[in-house]
Amino acid sequence: MTKITPVLMAGGSGTRLWPVSRKSFPKQFAALTGDETLFQASARRLSGPDFADPVVMTNSDFRFIVAEQLEQAGIAAGRIVIEPAGRNTAPAILAAALMVAETDPEGLVLVAPSDHVIPDAGAFAAAVAEGAEAARQGRIVTFGITPDRPETGYGYLELASTGAGPQPLARFVEKPDAERAGQMLAAGTYLWNAGIFLFSARVMIAAFRAHAPAYLDPVGQALDEAKLDLGFLRLAKAPWLTVEDNSIDYAVMEKADNLTVVRFSGRWSDLGGWDAVWREALDHAPSEHGVVADANSTAIDCQDVLLRSDSDDLKVVGIGLRDLMVVATSDAVLVADRGRAQDVRLAVSALKAKRAKQAEAFPRDHRPWGWFETLALADRFQVKRIVVKPGAALSLQSHVHRSEHWIVVSGTARVTVDDSVTLVTENQSIYVPLGAVHRMENPGKVPMVLIEVQTGSYLGEDDIIRYEDVYSRSSAD
Repeated sequence: MTKITPVLMAGGSGTRLWPVSRKSFPKQFAALTGDETLFQASARRLSGPDFADPVVMTNSDFRFIVAEQLEQAGIAAGRIVIEPAGRNTAPAILAAALMVAETDPEGLVLVAPSDHVIPDAGAFAAAVAEGAEAARQGRIVTFGITPDRPETGYGYLELASTGAGPQPLARFVEKPDAERAGQMLAAGTYLWNAGIFLFSARVMIAAFRAHAPAYLDPVGQALDEAKLDLGFLRLAKAPWLTVEDNSIDYAVMEKADNLTVVRFSGRWSDLGGWDAVWREALDHAPSEHGVVADANSTAIDCQDVLLRSDSDDLKVVGIGLRDLMVVATSDAVLVADRGRAQDVRLAVSALKAKRAKQAEAFPRDHRPWGWFETLALADRFQVKRIVVKPGAALSLQSHVHRSEHWIVVSGTARVTVDDSVTLVTENQSIYVPLGAVHRMENPGKVPMVLIEVQTGSYLGEDDIIRYEDVYSRSSAD
């Protein structure tokens, strides 16, 4: 039997989990509930003998993060597809269906967000198997979660009946108020909408043709004109930008008459806010007083609180707190009432209005060759810690406004400065004059760590002229 092709949606940025989730490194790539990131756990859940290698829909900024995290998890990617711009889920799902249809129009496609928590992978696989037969018979299958509380943060699916097995969908229901959510919970015919879909490629393409035909030509053209870029499939930009920004629910699902719902009664969370992280932690490890505190946090006489610090150098201590969330990173701290979890996005908007870099950017900047973070920044100088992965290399580049001094503190660097190539080992340093054409490489088998001291009139990351780059980046990347 043909394997199901998983399609992981990994291009969004979750502002409601700020400050851990930010535009430059959103929640799906963070380890919020365990040792693996949400993306890695999602990819692992959709792997195995019944599944083909996953297709990942993402954007240019995250392409190397996706590839690295899949490699770390030991999961081979079928394709990593780069969307030229965010256009919501409708065009991305159509592109995935068209790709699968190229080799097997009847092939089944399972579309799932990459930032959900489903601890019981076996139960979820059973639910997928339950829906697969309906999908092979021409149904579009959506998965509904059995609700355990009157949740106002989710959309709902209303079932046409209450029988066992896959059921026809009566209608989609928007996020309700608290009173209506309570009524739907009591009715027993409503499920949370998980945003997970299973269908054959042919059926989904036909659904677009019937309900959203304007997507077919530009998405098809973007796929036809796509280019391979270092193993990534980069969709053509011009036709993609003409596509309407819309979700699959609005574009197709709410108009289709061949929808089937599979009920999933296991644990599930979209981690749509810090209250969901708190609840998921308590489900995994119950606490008498509802306290969730990580290794860097201490709770004293607290009740129903979340205390979290992602920095070993920043300890969080709560005394006498009730119904609060305190989340700290090395450069920002969130303190909020637990009942206001959905309003955390307002903090991002407020910081953006103040032009605070913490709104969207992390102190640690991930690059395809490794990462760097700023240790000190002042007028005319900046100090960074830079970590370069084994075998990786920065681009051959120069700067117009700054010079650099590099001190290797671990490993060995091969440094090019104009016509000179030098091996710089631990406790050695080298100077890169302003305007010099230079490159840094790690020829070793362990990560190389160095301290960089920049001096000059302008220290922005856009002061880079690239001459060669093994990652095919422009100066703006």
